[in-house]
Amino acid sequence: MRSLYDWTLHWADRPQGSWALFLIAFAESSFFPIPPDVLLIALCVGSVTRSYRFAAICTLGSLLGGCAGYAIGYYGYEWIGVVIVKAYHGEAVMAQIKQWYDQWGFWGNLTAAVTPIPYKVFTIASGAFHFSFGGFLLASLLGRSLRFFVVATLLYWWGPSIKSFIDRYFNGCAWAFMILLVAGFLVLKVLR
Repeated sequence: MRSLYDWTLHWADRPQGSWALFLIAFAESSFFPIPPDVLLIALCVGSVTRSYRFAAICTLGSLLGGCAGYAIGYYGYEWIGVVIVKAYHGEAVMAQIKQWYDQWGFWGNLTAAVTPIPYKVFTIASGAFHFSFGGFLLASLLGRSLRFFVVATLLYWWGPSIKSFIDRYFNGCAWAFMILLVAGFLVLKVLR
C-alpha cells in the first residue's frame, strides 16, 4: 500500500500525471466508476504549488466528459445510456433527477455537479431528459469548478502538513481509509 502511495505521488511532477487526471476526470463524468478526486488529492499533495493547475485540468476533463455523458443520454440513452445507468444502480436516481429538473431546473443540475453522487448518471440524465445544453454546461462548469477548486485550495494551504501526517502515520491512515470505504459500501447496501 505504501509503495502505491509513493508511486502515485511521484506522478505530480510528471506531465503524464496531468494527462492521467484529465482522462480519469473525463471518463468519470460519462462512464468510469472511480472519481478523479483521489488522483487530484494525490497530485496536489505531491506538488502543492501546482494544486490550482491540477484543479483546472480536472475541471476541464470533467466538463468535456460531462458533454460526452450528455451526448450518450441525448442520442443513445436507449442503447448505451441505460446500460451505464443500470451498472451504477441509478434507475431510482434517474427518477429523482427528473423530479429535480422539473422542480429546480438549472439549480438541480448545479447541485448534482457538486455532490458525491455519481456525476455520470446526472450527465446522462441531462441528455436523456433534453435539459438545456447551455444550462447543463454552465451548471457543470460552476459545480465541478467549485468541487475541484475547494479541494485544491485546502491542499494548497494545508497540503504539506497533510503529507507529513500521512507519511508519519501511513499504516493507520490506510486502515482508516479501508474501514471507511467498506463502511460506506455497507451503508449504501443497507439504504438500497
